[in-house]
Amino acid sequence: MTDLLAADTSMGAVTLKVGNVDAMTKYYRDAVALQVLSEEAGTVTLGRGSTPVVILEHAPELKHASPRDAGLFHTAILFDSELALAAAVYSVAQLYPNTFTGSSDHLVSKAFYFTDPEGNGVELYWDRDRSTWSWTHGVIEMGTLFLDPNAFLQENLTQEAVDQPLIGGASVGHVHLQVGDVQSAHDFYVDKLGFEQTINYGGTALFVSAGGYHHHMAMNVWNSAGAGPRLPALGLGQIDIKVPTTDDVASITERLKHFGVATRDDGQTVSFDDPWANLIKVSA
Repeated sequence: MTDLLAADTSMGAVTLKVGNVDAMTKYYRDAVALQVLSEEAGTVTLGRGSTPVVILEHAPELKHASPRDAGLFHTAILFDSELALAAAVYSVAQLYPNTFTGSSDHLVSKAFYFTDPEGNGVELYWDRDRSTWSWTHGVIEMGTLFLDPNAFLQENLTQEAVDQPLIGGASVGHVHLQVGDVQSAHDFYVDKLGFEQTINYGGTALFVSAGGYHHHMAMNVWNSAGAGPRLPALGLGQIDIKVPTTDDVASITERLKHFGVATRDDGQTVSFDDPWANLIKVSA
């Protein structure tokens, strides 16, 4: 039984339970510049090319959770070039200017933050080349430096990208959660699931990854310290994690069962809840 997730593990689509599927589709399609990949009975899948990024599930019976509850902090959409990122950032800023909440240079990446129409956090970002990242004793060096959005757009945006913001590839780079406590998050995501810790911010936030990425997932207590398991609510529906082979799925299933985590598996995928009732699905 291997203890770590496969090095080329990646994040799949994030499923959101939404109250107004039309308004949310409009935001992710027209502003974030994703394509509608499929649409059926109250579920809309958006992404780029053949890569799903966000799945919107209509759940009008649900209410918004409190901002202090566990759940989604943000879905982080990774663009493959600064041009593609600039095109998406400009598009959101033009169509939904009031949804911008900030921007930062994190040394490993450049990131812009927004809130979608139903209050879900969205990060749009681009990674610097891994060869430029700095590690000290297994800890990634990340910062929060000022990043001027107007200067970034001036340097990277072209008229062609303004006219056609659907440029290049995009995928879910990482998913950041609000949790009740960081120690339980470490116990579950590192000790049981098999991610490696890349940074711990003074016990208030934990960043984890597979294969030396800066982070595939993060968990913080900035708004949600002490939060217990979630009740059904609008917001996060499911997090997808992609591993290379069905053997990797089987290994994860075996490991979780060993630790007493309840799983639902069909040989191709395994689903389980984290300590805050966030649904995770791992597939090959």
